[in-house]
Amino acid sequence: MKLLEKLKWRYATKAMNGKKVPQSKVDNIIEAARLAPTSSGLQPFEIIEITNSEIKKEIRKIGWDQSVITDCSHLLVFAAWDNYTVERINYMFDLTNKIRGFENKGWEDYRQKLLSIYPQRNPEVNFNHAAKQAYIGFGLSIAAAAFEGVDSTPMEGFEADALDNILGLKKKGLRSCIMLALGYRDTEKDWLVNLKKVRKSTKDFVTIIG
Repeated sequence: MKLLEKLKWRYATKAMNGKKVPQSKVDNIIEAARLAPTSSGLQPFEIIEITNSEIKKEIRKIGWDQSVITDCSHLLVFAAWDNYTVERINYMFDLTNKIRGFENKGWEDYRQKLLSIYPQRNPEVNFNHAAKQAYIGFGLSIAAAAFEGVDSTPMEGFEADALDNILGLKKKGLRSCIMLALGYRDTEKDWLVNLKKVRKSTKDFVTIIG
């Protein structure tokens, strides 16, 4: 229940006070995303952790001038693979075999199934699929931030191509999906800080099929 209480406490912070978040907390927040489940275990996204003030200023220019971009302690950018390739799929399957210490026929058959489907698909289809996996990790990072008592702001309001250029993501075969600012709320400047959290009731949210 402690996690639920923390989730009730969190909100999309609109103003941050510039206070630094301990690196150990940031590491835990990122680790939650690293441990997230992903389709076929491919883990098709990466996180770029930004503390450089000049880079954050550049990002703010293409990020709808949101103050939390420059006032946050750490800015996390979730970037998904721009495509599924033979090399990327094989890398993750080989890594699994290496860590587990054995090869499994069923697992190897599944590898061949993915290799026969994913690389042949439209790259945009593959990016959208990879981005969905990034959002799973993103959600766990938000929960982890709340658990750590760290405020966060999810942000989709930015020019993705411009952000990719600033961070040099294209040469890494990545495309930005969403950003997460980490820091501490400025209670004097944040208009949202004292407003009640609004969510649909459980009755309106959940359909039970018994």
